[in-house]
Amino acid sequence: MEKEISIGLLGLGVVGSGVIQIINDHQKELQHQLGHSIKVAKVLVRDIEKSREIEIDEEALTTNPDDVINNDDIDVIVEVMGGIDETRELMLKAFAAKKHIVTANKDLIALHGPELEKVAQENGCDLFYEASVGGGIPLLRSLSDGLVSDRIEQVMGIVNGTTNYILTKMDEDGQSYEDALADAQRLGFAEANPTADVEGLDAARKMVILARLSFLTNVELDDVDVKGISDLSIVDLDYGKKLDLTMKLIGFANRHDNQVEVSVQPTFLPNTHPLSSVKNEYNAVYVNAEAVGETMFYGAGAGGLPTATAIMSDVVVAIKNMLLGVNGKQLIKPSFKKELTPPENKISQFYLRLHVKDEIGAFASISELFNQKDISFERILQTPKENSDLAEVVVVTYLTSLQNFTDALKLLDELNVVKAVKSYFRVEGGA
Repeated sequence: MEKEISIGLLGLGVVGSGVIQIINDHQKELQHQLGHSIKVAKVLVRDIEKSREIEIDEEALTTNPDDVINNDDIDVIVEVMGGIDETRELMLKAFAAKKHIVTANKDLIALHGPELEKVAQENGCDLFYEASVGGGIPLLRSLSDGLVSDRIEQVMGIVNGTTNYILTKMDEDGQSYEDALADAQRLGFAEANPTADVEGLDAARKMVILARLSFLTNVELDDVDVKGISDLSIVDLDYGKKLDLTMKLIGFANRHDNQVEVSVQPTFLPNTHPLSSVKNEYNAVYVNAEAVGETMFYGAGAGGLPTATAIMSDVVVAIKNMLLGVNGKQLIKPSFKKELTPPENKISQFYLRLHVKDEIGAFASISELFNQKDISFERILQTPKENSDLAEVVVVTYLTSLQNFTDALKLLDELNVVKAVKSYFRVEGGA
């Protein structure tokens, strides 16, 4: 009789329920892949009596983590409970008990991934986290396995569906940020407290994971420059349309001469760029590598079943490794000493919106200031403001360094004709 492989779950929310649904609905396919059936033996929950949409034997439910972690019948543990400190402690105990772990916990992996991977290897265990970035998009394994022979130079993408939904509604429907956020909350795309999403922290944690895998260096959360979308004005999105640009919250990771830059910030892209066409809650990541060139990964970045699909792909790999006796052999140690890119080497174009005195010579003095910093303008828009002696000026620069651009901004504050720097954004994608 074939062996039945038992797994345990830490958590039974939307994603945990999706894992059970896939195991129940796709048992035949899983047996074909593994030669064994899969059974959910124990599930850690907060409340056993809670009503649930998924069918599960109540005897499989427990409120005691030890019933999962120290269960001799369980080979693989799926962590979908979320959280950081408590969950980290449970995972360390699970590795000590020689359990393989699959998680979707981007926060934990971003903050403690290297430590957990080291402990997993020391105990001959696997730690997989495909579902931590991009939901159901098979992204992480594509970077670590599919492009393993290549040299990844840049990763940029939309890795937060909440902010992409909000920006889509602002751009296409002319909604204010507040109205678009309220819509996202009503539809379940945004939490009641959306801070982690709209201020860019969720995306930053995902970019840490992507940068580590792509560049084989130990990027940390503090290394990421982060700016969210809560201060965005519909005025800038409208100017973007006139310039054939689309605003997205872009996670950006670049390596050049072994210097690494990682950021999350509102960024203008040309309308012709593939990421500009990614709408609503969808995610997409654009990868540029030395040999393969440009590739893009697109799909549902969240949701119970898409995320559960990514989790189960990791579960299958962990079980295959177990059957082959090669668990704990896949740790890829950092091979490059981390060196962050200084501002003078961060090169891009920039969008800038100013309020200036509407008088002869005003723009000439602005141009002269930028010329002093070796910055020239690719695009210029100037509009007189109604009932005012001011004009609104929008420029898009040619490629320049962040250092030169920020130096120019400081000089603008001293220029008499400039009344206010209203906004500025990075422009990427060859505008």
